[in-house]
Amino acid sequence: MSALNLIHHTPLILLDKISSGLSGKIYVKAEHLQPGGSVKDRAALQIIQDAYENGSLRKGQTVVEMTSGNMGAGLALVCRQFGNPFVAVMSEGNSPERLKILQAFGAEVILTEQINGLPGMVTGEDIQGAVEVAKKIAIKRQAFYVDQFNNPSGIKAHFTNTGPEILRELPDIDIFMASIGTGGAFVGIAKYLKSVNPGIKCIAVEPEKAAILKTGKVNDPKHIIQGTAYGIIPPHWDKNLADDFITVGDQEVMEMKSRLSFDEGLYVGYSSGANVLAAQKYLQKRASDLKIATILCDSGYKYSD
Repeated sequence: MSALNLIHHTPLILLDKISSGLSGKIYVKAEHLQPGGSVKDRAALQIIQDAYENGSLRKGQTVVEMTSGNMGAGLALVCRQFGNPFVAVMSEGNSPERLKILQAFGAEVILTEQINGLPGMVTGEDIQGAVEVAKKIAIKRQAFYVDQFNNPSGIKAHFTNTGPEILRELPDIDIFMASIGTGGAFVGIAKYLKSVNPGIKCIAVEPEKAAILKTGKVNDPKHIIQGTAYGIIPPHWDKNLADDFITVGDQEVMEMKSRLSFDEGLYVGYSSGANVLAAQKYLQKRASDLKIATILCDSGYKYSD
């Protein structure tokens, strides 16, 4: 057994305190318990396995990817087990904790300057700048470039694993919701759930001022929900999977992140707070007894509080 055996099969937890007084129940997939500390471990493993299977990656070859931290940690962990050096290219606007985690897993980290973001607030332009650097490094080192935004293996990971896990643990689920980064988790899970039961509603979560999927525009690309909402429509986005959209603000996300720690004993990051906040908002406007599943995307240890 290796650390790779710890990926997948996270528990689905009922938030009994946060659900109290609402018109339904909120369940969370505890992805912060993955060995790399986030939901991205699933996609990282699938991407490397598929790359070996289709011959695009070989033993000892370098792997390169742009990351906001979570995919990088997952890839660093997975690549170490497969025997592939890993280079993470990351905007310096991401939290220093993420840099330390990447280095702890053995990644070579190259930081890129922010273009229009701020520390703790990485924008789409910051990401695109890091992508261009990552592509050049991959060419120079004859490396395998992961390209997580365009790699279909990220969706496959959630269609074949996360979605089925949620449905097994909560067979009478009414709603699934999640924030959007690459869109891999939302698209993969929603596609699976709807393939089994088209009546399950799937709702996308976005920052209120960068809700490009809901509104078609970005009023302010800067927000605290690292790893999500880069002001672009993800290449694999399927609008037919999203039954609705809920937007959240920075301050209320921070408050929910704190409440998850204080009330539920779950020390998670801002995207987790956004997901749970969105579920709470949805239930506050409904009278029926609904069951919502969402994702605790990553650990709070990856952030500077």
